[in-house]
Amino acid sequence: MGRSDMGGKTALVTGSVGGLGYAIAEALAAAGCRIVLNGLEGAEAGEAARHRLSEAYGVDVSFHGADLSRASEIEALVARTQADFGRIDILVNNAVVRQFGLIEDMDPAGWDRSMAVNLTAPFHLVRLCLPGMKARGFGRIVNVASIYSLIGATHRADYVTTKTGMIGLTRAVALETAEFDITCNAICPGSVPTKAITDKIAGLASQAGISADEATRDYLATRQPSRRFIAPEGVAAMVAFLCGPGGRDITGATLPLDGAWSIS
Repeated sequence: MGRSDMGGKTALVTGSVGGLGYAIAEALAAAGCRIVLNGLEGAEAGEAARHRLSEAYGVDVSFHGADLSRASEIEALVARTQADFGRIDILVNNAVVRQFGLIEDMDPAGWDRSMAVNLTAPFHLVRLCLPGMKARGFGRIVNVASIYSLIGATHRADYVTTKTGMIGLTRAVALETAEFDITCNAICPGSVPTKAITDKIAGLASQAGISADEATRDYLATRQPSRRFIAPEGVAAMVAFLCGPGGRDITGATLPLDGAWSIS
């Protein structure tokens, strides 16, 4: 995809100072988009990510540290983006929080925060972005769901619930916007090599006296039949495709990127 495909478009990517969100922002910047980064890592980390992305791709990049559990901060994020860039053409709902444990042991406040960040924030962002998208006759919305929106799992009820809910939101938005050249799709990645997971695997390798590669294969053996992690850059490329010309007629879709996990 060349820079001319999406040059001048503005993309807001939540949870994007690092990890998968940053990879998505990077792919959109490479396609020529102006980027709005968001995250709670703090102003210094946000500015470092902003500078790195801008220098690498020569596009305008801003950072906003909105706490997506608060509707007022979501509204401020959208207002600031519109003031800086005049529009939001692409919205990627990637930010996520979660807690681990049995349902009866879960902290109710943690549950409420997961609902707010993972599901209610995407609703607010879509609600606030759609009027402008409809007025311009263009919009691309990508909701980053999960393999766990397609299957069940224990010890992560908040994550499974919110990611499953995101599929319903995606379908509703797609049907309501189909006549406006606006698309809304959900992508469902399997295990991505986040720092938390790679640190866990390193510990398992040390305990078992095996190599990191062997520990990784063991870890993924009960998950992805491909026996390898899902590459963040592959997920990012899918998002960029959905937001570009090739994705014009793809809307309401739920797209697994999981090494065949969801069909195994």
